[in-house]
Amino acid sequence: MKIRFYQETDCQAWDEYVLRHRDATVFHLAGWKSVVENSFGHQSFYLVAEDCQGQTAKRQPDEYTGRNNPIAGVFPLFSVRTFLFGRSMVSLPIVTYGGILADNSKVETALVQKAIELTREHDLDYLEIRNKNGSLPDLPTKELYYNFEKELLPNDDANLKAIPRKSRRMVRVGMSKELETTFGAEELLSEFYELFAYSYRGFGTPVFSRRYLGKLLREFNESCRILIIRKNGVPLSGVMSFFFRDEVVPYYYGAYPASRDYAANDYLYWALMCVARERGCKSFNFGRSKKDTGPYRFKKHWGFEPRPLPYQYYLNRVKEIPNISPDNPKYQKRIEMWKKLPLWVTKLVGPRIVKYIP
Repeated sequence: MKIRFYQETDCQAWDEYVLRHRDATVFHLAGWKSVVENSFGHQSFYLVAEDCQGQTAKRQPDEYTGRNNPIAGVFPLFSVRTFLFGRSMVSLPIVTYGGILADNSKVETALVQKAIELTREHDLDYLEIRNKNGSLPDLPTKELYYNFEKELLPNDDANLKAIPRKSRRMVRVGMSKELETTFGAEELLSEFYELFAYSYRGFGTPVFSRRYLGKLLREFNESCRILIIRKNGVPLSGVMSFFFRDEVVPYYYGAYPASRDYAANDYLYWALMCVARERGCKSFNFGRSKKDTGPYRFKKHWGFEPRPLPYQYYLNRVKEIPNISPDNPKYQKRIEMWKKLPLWVTKLVGPRIVKYIP
């Protein structure tokens, strides 16, 4: 088994491998490497596994491309160094998931061992693997976040009926308000960013830069789109989503307080379901939330069942799994202070801070 670092010439083969792997997520695509490097300055250590005995050559042709692929496993990693949260190797920072994709347990073991070696070699505090499915043996696990996914049915009426009664009523309220739906890309970025920044301040969370969101739209092109809900031309709520294989992943969200008067948030996700179904999606991935938070309850009320995300760690220079969650009491004063800052300040300072939050 040969483990080597990713090269630019691997881009197509890497993505072909990701697209055919059953456990892959949109965050495994090679495009995230350049986006994270250029937006946040983190050093990447993308690992590629190849079978030196030629067993990969016997693999059946890729179901998406019809070609043989020499890759037997991938592991996207970034080194994140901060004063506040220590120095770590993360798969992946900024996003929800990461982790290893491999043909078998042998390849998986080789990749995780290489990641541990890199963590030691660079004298980092710990290795964090943000798994979505399954877990690795002999590594401690933290179940802080839960993921929400649900099947999309073949028609809009069936999907509406599948929403629990109280949430379905809110969708119908939105329908009665004659809200306007706009689906697009960079032409909507300015409006969406204002919604996004406003909501992030309300969460007490430093906001990403508009430049970063623009990079996502350009890198993933048709697979990354913005949906905005308006009333009489005035934006109320919006979401930036990823389309990966046959699923839609609503990821970055924002809304103004007036959205509550029109049930625009419920209507937003209903409208996205309709768009996703038209694009051939069969799954709606509502993303991660911490247990018993507002977003966690919102998703449950929509009929989504939570499934724990088994984030795992190799502890190198620390003895306990780090707690960098906003729920940590030592961050509460800073969060409350952030909520009170003028919006323009959060948009100016937030992008300079968020790069240090893995």
